[in-house]
Amino acid sequence: MAPTGQHSNPYVKWQLSHLERLLASLPDHGATRAPQKRARNPRTARQLKPAQVEELIAEYQAGATVYQLADRFGIERRTVSNILKRNGITPRWRHLTDEQIEEAIQLYCEGWSLAKLGKRFGVADTTIRAQLLKYGVEMRPRPGRE
Repeated sequence: MAPTGQHSNPYVKWQLSHLERLLASLPDHGATRAPQKRARNPRTARQLKPAQVEELIAEYQAGATVYQLADRFGIERRTVSNILKRNGITPRWRHLTDEQIEEAIQLYCEGWSLAKLGKRFGVADTTIRAQLLKYGVEMRPRPGRE
């Protein structure tokens, strides 16, 4: 029963009309649904085959970064690091040059996020943050936090 008359609230009418449209857009309960693919559990690690591990190591030794390898093989950056460590590969530590730090400071001040800067320079956002703090840059509050 829709509210009417001089005592009806316009907002309630608006809510009711939106609910009616929403109900009309829902699928029929009697209709058959196609089976949905189960999403992979994000905590389930993807196992690389021995040949893929060898390829990953060879690419790392040829100069690829752990981030590039993670993207290429569809695994986490930390997983790449763990594979390299298990296989006795010494990690290359990626350092930012003074010019890169100056550029990162400028871009951060222009509003770039730490994550975006990390991707641009091929390092973790925490590396960018540490360098900015080292150079006295004041961090913006994180989104959603004041």
